[in-house]
Order: sequence, then structure tokens, then C-alpha cells
Amino acid sequence: MSVRGRWRHALLLSVIALYSLFPIYFITVQSLKTPEEDVFGSPLWVADPTFENYTELFESGEARVRGYAILPKVPFVIWLANSAVVLAASVVLTLACAVPAAYALGRLRPPGWRWWRRVLFATYVIPQTILFIPMYQVVLAFGLDDSPAALVVIYSAMALPFCVWLLSAYYANLPREIEESALVEGATRLGAFRRIMLPMSRNVLVASGLFTLGTVGQDFMLASVFLLDRYKQTVAAGLGVMDVSLEELVAVAGVNMAAIPVVILCALFARGYVRGLTAAMLEGA
Repeated sequence: MSVRGRWRHALLLSVIALYSLFPIYFITVQSLKTPEEDVFGSPLWVADPTFENYTELFESGEARVRGYAILPKVPFVIWLANSAVVLAASVVLTLACAVPAAYALGRLRPPGWRWWRRVLFATYVIPQTILFIPMYQVVLAFGLDDSPAALVVIYSAMALPFCVWLLSAYYANLPREIEESALVEGATRLGAFRRIMLPMSRNVLVASGLFTLGTVGQDFMLASVFLLDRYKQTVAAGLGVMDVSLEELVAVAGVNMAAIPVVILCALFARGYVRGLTAAMLEGA
């Protein structure tokens, strides 16, 4: 590549990076403003930063006063804990179901396994809005109404088709000699899977986990529908019912607080995510 080509490549990457990071920068700037500066200041920087909006999220007491309005207590710590539990349980449940299903489709290859993979992937494009009534009926039937467990089941069901499709494509095209050599040495199929196949598919598991994480982290609609008790809600559902006209900056600070752990996780596992998607695509997805 010529020097000019490298400069173009670097410039393009810089523009993409700025475009991707600007929403995070903008939210952070807004969360550090006072109400006065939010109205009269610049939207792109903060002249007098303050952490008041963040401290309000964790203040104790039943209510707080702002001007002539009394603002209710925000159980933000409880929302964070609920979100963490729902997120972790959804990722674990999705991978626990996706790995054996993908292995069965990709390695054991039952009759019509290719069509099963295509059907699984096709279900991912079904709009969520048309599934509200049947999902709610299932939730009621299992007695999970107004429970975070309902979100865990729903989120896992939403992420499962893509994860099974991705993992099965990887397992289907791995050389069988790797697994057969372990079977010849006396290992069981389960032992060969646990000791050989799982470590080899680590990056694809990371990709599936981060995909599930994105599915859970970006949802507001389902959390708002299935969780009505404010002390059982996640951050997304809780912030969505706040009075934005009075608590706009506090809500922005809450969004930023909830986004920071997700951004850190994605940054730490970004290389594994790319490698996992690349490996699955190269292996036949």
C-alpha cells in the first residue's frame, strides 16, 4: 500500500472512530451539566462540570425537591442489580442451550440439519411486536408475570436462534480428525467435546455472548411491558418511566452509568468477538 493509501485508510478509520465515539462523548457531557448550563450552555462541551446528577442517582431518602417540584426516590442501585442479574442469567442460559444444540446440528448432523439451521436463522427476522400477546400468555402460564425471570427466558429465546446458527456453522466445518483422535485415545464424545471442542470454539462463544449482551442491553420495550413493579425493573425500564422534563440530566447520567460496564466488556472482548465471527464465517456460516 502506498503512503497516500495509508493516509486515506487512517483518515477513514479516524472518521469511523469519531462517529462511533461521539454519542458516548455527548451523553457524558450532558450528564456533567447543571440544569442552568443545560439550557444556556453549549451542547458540545461543559464549562462547569458537576457530578450532582450522578450523586442524585444514589441518594437515600424518599423524595427530593427541585424548585417547586418534589421528585420521587429513584431506586437506581436496585435497577443496576436487576439489570446485572438479567444480563448474566440471559447470557448463561443462552450459551447453555446454544452450545449443545449447535453441536448436535453441526457435528451429529441429523436429517435435514441444513434446513433446521436456515429455519433458525429465519426466525430471527420476525418482528418482536407481533409476539407480545403469545409471549405474555407464555409468561402468565409459567407464573412469571412481573418477574425478571420472564425477561431472562424471553431474551434467551430471542438470542438463541442466531447463536445456534453461528456455532453450528463453526462446528460443522471443523476437521473431524481432531475429535476422532481423542475418541481413538479412549475419550468419550462428551469428554472430547469438553476438552477439545469447547476450547477451540472460545472466540465463537465470545461472539455469541456479546451478541446476547447486545440483545439484552438495548431492550427497553419488553422490559417496560413485563416489569411493572419499579423495584423489579431494569435500568432501561426504570429510566424510561422517569419524568424527563424534570429529571432529564439525571436520566442521562443513569444511561451513562448503565452503558459504561457494557462498553468496557465489549472493549475487552472486541478482538475475540471479531475472531469468533470471522472463524464462523470462514467455516461456512
